[in-house]
Amino acid sequence: MDIETPSHKSHFVYILRCGDGTLYTGYTTELLRRIAEHNAGKGAKYTRGRTPVELVYVEEGESRSWGLRREESIKHLSRIDKENLIAGRQAHNGASCRER
Repeated sequence: MDIETPSHKSHFVYILRCGDGTLYTGYTTELLRRIAEHNAGKGAKYTRGRTPVELVYVEEGESRSWGLRREESIKHLSRIDKENLIAGRQAHNGASCRER
């Protein structure tokens, strides 16, 4: 997945596939740093014992409030709906998306 450096303050909602096959959804303003933290065991408690993690989905937005709302809405999706989102089979609510 290619992630270019944004020219403005970007907000990202992302999905990681953990080493055990589970999915983790998060929010950050520094995507590459955050993924490195997860893989170093310094990210969220959930991912610490589930490394390595792989970025499988990301959406970019322009505000923290958008990011936190979108993160929460994705977290409430079923596993099947998350897999469909990753595969590009579900609407993205008008957000800029990059998929693997």
